[in-house]
Amino acid sequence: MENSHKIAVIISLSISLCIFIALVLICVCRRKAFPKDASLDAEASFKNKGKTIEEMEINGELIRFNGGGDLTSLDILDAPGEVIGKSGYGTLYRANVVRTDSIVCLRFLRPTCTQKVQHLMHMVQLLGSIRHPNLVPLYGFYYGPRDEKLLVHPFYEGGNLAKFVKDEKDECHKWRVISKISMGIARGLNHLHTGFQNPIIHGNLKSNNIFLDQNQHPFVSDFGLHAFLNQNAAQEMLESAAVEGYKAPELIKVQDMNEASDIYNFGRILLELLTSKDSPNTQPHADQDMYLFDEEDGDGDGDGSLTNEKRVMGFFQLAMACCSSSPSLRPDIKQICRKLEEL
Repeated sequence: MENSHKIAVIISLSISLCIFIALVLICVCRRKAFPKDASLDAEASFKNKGKTIEEMEINGELIRFNGGGDLTSLDILDAPGEVIGKSGYGTLYRANVVRTDSIVCLRFLRPTCTQKVQHLMHMVQLLGSIRHPNLVPLYGFYYGPRDEKLLVHPFYEGGNLAKFVKDEKDECHKWRVISKISMGIARGLNHLHTGFQNPIIHGNLKSNNIFLDQNQHPFVSDFGLHAFLNQNAAQEMLESAAVEGYKAPELIKVQDMNEASDIYNFGRILLELLTSKDSPNTQPHADQDMYLFDEEDGDGDGDGSLTNEKRVMGFFQLAMACCSSSPSLRPDIKQICRKLEEL
């Protein structure tokens, strides 16, 4: 009887030990299945419901969009980069992706200047879905363990519009080129203002944020970027725009940005193109600061000089209307597109 009792105790202890070992193994497996950053991945997965695989793929902490190919976080972080631009909230790099031997543009946003990633996912999705011939596409969005953020864009060999104007190459004085650049910017801005249920405000439109390819085809960049910034950084961006001559006179706070303030900035860009000056701070005068564009390939209608003069004056008047001190007097983007097509 005593032996039977001992056997029962041994069996009971053995079963208890097996159950304990099984519980330990289950806990270990669960830890492996949910790493330290699982909360971020879960947030991204939840926010990205409804997207197709072609539009968005998540690879660790890199969210890829159409055009991002098979980029990985390692590709981005290991890419040798050359600084091509700086601002108070970040740095722009020309980066070489070694594995694919391709060049991309990386915009690093400082963690101290940006909002938390969980507050940005909706805007990231929206910007990643935008595709237009005159807008710089977002190929990917990387967020790191220290809240650092990288935006991945294509790189354009032609540089930015500010450099194009400053260099004063022959193309600066050709109506065909000026018309293509201004019309392209207007079409990109038109898509942002009218192509969605709610307008997307650029918020920082200036010649530094217009890129050109080798054929002077324009691409508007940095649209909506102010939404990534915290209140202090966004206000500093607005103050910097004021120093550069791009802040609409009625703007006091970033929250006041709207389509009319974008139109003001567009008008300043038109004046840069018209006067071939890389700073829009000084108000031009029609009788001294403007030049006549070169006529090319029979571009006139039999009276080239007169057509040229009319074009310049029409361009100047449109630019000045966009720069009106009263937002209500500025044309909207559709009116601007129509006028540019007429010139």
